[in-house]
Amino acid sequence: MLIRRATSADAEALSRISRDTFTETFGHLYTSAYLSWHLDFSYAAEKYVDALEQQGCAAWLLEDAAGAVQGYALVGPCGLPHPDVKPGDLELKRLYLRGAVQNRGWGAKLFDDATRWMLANGPCALWVGVWSENLGAQRFYERHRYTRVGEYLYPVGEARDLEYILRRDIS
Repeated sequence: MLIRRATSADAEALSRISRDTFTETFGHLYTSAYLSWHLDFSYAAEKYVDALEQQGCAAWLLEDAAGAVQGYALVGPCGLPHPDVKPGDLELKRLYLRGAVQNRGWGAKLFDDATRWMLANGPCALWVGVWSENLGAQRFYERHRYTRVGEYLYPVGEARDLEYILRRDIS
């Protein structure tokens, strides 16, 4: 497997892996209408072009030997609804992997590349939002010095999921 920095030319691949992994992991939680709305709203290829070209985001793709995308990480300016977010703070917006490649260290490698990029860009704090019932992800972030500092409701169609806001101070 290979990890490489994504460009806006990878927008369609980012859209596909986002849709696939979100559906694989969370699709059973929502009605088909809510899921469809969320996939179209959140993971359109145009949104990735905008994120990478206009919003100051960066992404890394995990590809297998055949070039098929198996996961990715996306980071950028923090957009989490927390009063302590400051200009310059960065957020791990997505760390998505296909189930077939989970628990093999690839998520940690993507996370490490994303973290190195965030630290090099000098924020005051690093942020991530995680579903309240994703205990494995919460333990992973805790091991990397993130602490829970808040929560919010994440919309998927008309459904609202409780998300925890985690922060890692670097000063």
